[in-house]
Amino acid sequence: MTPIADTDNAPVARILVVDDDVILRVEIADYLSQHGYAVETAADGVEMQVILTARAVDLIVLDLMLPGEDGLSICRRLAEQGGPPIIMVSAMGHDTDRIVGLELGADDYLPKPCNPRELVARVRAVLRRREDIRRGGAKRGRTINFRGFSVDPARRRLRAPNGVTILLTVGEFALLGAFLDHPQRILSREQLLELARGGDAEVFDRAVDVQISRLRRKLHGCSDVEIIKTYRGSGYLFDAKVTRA
Repeated sequence: MTPIADTDNAPVARILVVDDDVILRVEIADYLSQHGYAVETAADGVEMQVILTARAVDLIVLDLMLPGEDGLSICRRLAEQGGPPIIMVSAMGHDTDRIVGLELGADDYLPKPCNPRELVARVRAVLRRREDIRRGGAKRGRTINFRGFSVDPARRRLRAPNGVTILLTVGEFALLGAFLDHPQRILSREQLLELARGGDAEVFDRAVDVQISRLRRKLHGCSDVEIIKTYRGSGYLFDAKVTRA
């Protein structure tokens, strides 16, 4: 477990790199540090948990294949706990592995060996998206309501009509925000990408389909009414009246 200190007095994002390959772990940490992030590293889920218990982190770069608890299990557990955003990396670059990682709560997925510049771009995009959600929530009011659901933008949480709290990843929340800003209107996949990702649309193109599917499943699992409707060949429509407190 190797913490890499941040010497800048200005507040910076804290990144946790979890990978059992010590050489790759240090290389990624060094590169992220050079780009202004405060980085800590862990070799497995146990070391990761020690760091998370001691202090908050803003994002986790998580390897899929780890000794002990694997990356998929860790990803699922942190997503269920409302943990920080996760970018999963794996030498297993098949589409099925990427889809499984995204289904379990990862905000993005990169095959190994990954281009360090691309990793930094994705880290920036995920963090920027999370900050946009926070700022947007502050501007629009503390609570957003639709069909018995209530949304807490600051905590990135969704409360179902039955009172159950549904935790959303950064990507899911960005998509929900796009729908909430444009209810009762058919949005194409490209429009959703632009609205949810902004300038980072191209970076997240590969993940959007899975995240739309995951968001729909979470909503429809707590409602008797189909809220996100598919218009084949046209896009998706958020079928709900939206109010803001």
